[in-house]
Amino acid sequence: MAPEISTGERPPRSYEVVPKTAPDGTPLESDLLEIAMGPQHPSTHGVFRMDVTLDGETVVKLKPVFGYLHRNHEKIAENVSYLGSMPYTDRLDYFCSLTNNWAYALAVEKLAGLQVPERAEYIRIITGELTRLLNHSCAVGFLLQDMGALGTPLMYAFREREKILDLFESLTGARMMCNYMRFGGCRVDLPAGWLEATKEIVGDYGRFLDEFETLLSGNEILMARTQGVGQLSAELAVNAGITGPMLRASGVDYDLRKVDKYGIYDRFSFRVPLGDHGDVFDRYMIRVLEMRESIKILQQALKDIPAGPIIDPKSKLRAFKPKAGEAYGRIECPKGELGFYLISDGGPNPYRYRVRPPSLINLTILEDMCLGHNVADVVIILGSVDIVLGEVDR
Repeated sequence: MAPEISTGERPPRSYEVVPKTAPDGTPLESDLLEIAMGPQHPSTHGVFRMDVTLDGETVVKLKPVFGYLHRNHEKIAENVSYLGSMPYTDRLDYFCSLTNNWAYALAVEKLAGLQVPERAEYIRIITGELTRLLNHSCAVGFLLQDMGALGTPLMYAFREREKILDLFESLTGARMMCNYMRFGGCRVDLPAGWLEATKEIVGDYGRFLDEFETLLSGNEILMARTQGVGQLSAELAVNAGITGPMLRASGVDYDLRKVDKYGIYDRFSFRVPLGDHGDVFDRYMIRVLEMRESIKILQQALKDIPAGPIIDPKSKLRAFKPKAGEAYGRIECPKGELGFYLISDGGPNPYRYRVRPPSLINLTILEDMCLGHNVADVVIILGSVDIVLGEVDR
């Protein structure tokens, strides 16, 4: 059984800097130190900078600086065909190519009124939940590396990631830039033996998580470094538009797989784990528990997947021109709500194309979580957000 999140009391952190005094009580003047962490700092998970103001080692101000990896994704998409943008979505969160494809396909399907065959819906669920396993395993590995556990946790996570990437490669022809989803379904059907290989990997994943938690969840150093650190209240998380594991770690029961029931998620039995404190430990634990729920979904989907077509024939028209209108498609990708907003003027390419990236939105409250903590805690708090700069900057 997966361990539940601890509900024990944890000491509150002060976000006010206490004035320094001499032994006789006389106030002492102190200078604030302004430093730039980045844009090439190894802890920042990409080309990203934090301008941090410190009083001693205590953070009193923090400004995230974005834009180093801006690639003009949205404007490019407005000047190519609808299908021509599918490979570009791979380059947003390059850990989660298949869920990026899915969110974009869902938006176009709403715009064009396409229906997805049942077998294709199952394939999307399977590849999406495999992506969640891959992402969360690596997110935990990177968090532990940021904490100073060099090597072992991340290498264990990457070992499991390689198994899933092998599945993606045999299905799509690529390990990371999969370009697999299509409007109204999927590009190709499952190759021979793919389902059996997937069942074997999914069947063994629970054992890996047991080993991972034995190594990490009760570790005294991990608990000391993460409990009570980087707390995010449910109220602030909701008001700031935070989604995904970060939101649920703060105790908010909101998962688009349950709320929107997109695809065929309403056919599967799974629960939504919630945290109690919204700190780094809860964000770690939520990802572990979500992986266990993904295994349940995968086992159900792999058992029940039907035969049949994998794409709506109407989507294969040579001149794909959705009628004028607008649509917003969103899914619960591993990092949170990934959405695509499209406006069609009846032409072969979108009049307006807009991405709602969870990495960027979740990063906007970084200062709120870091104030009052030591500068060493900033690196861990950033790691617990789980960002990819390709999605932040686009």
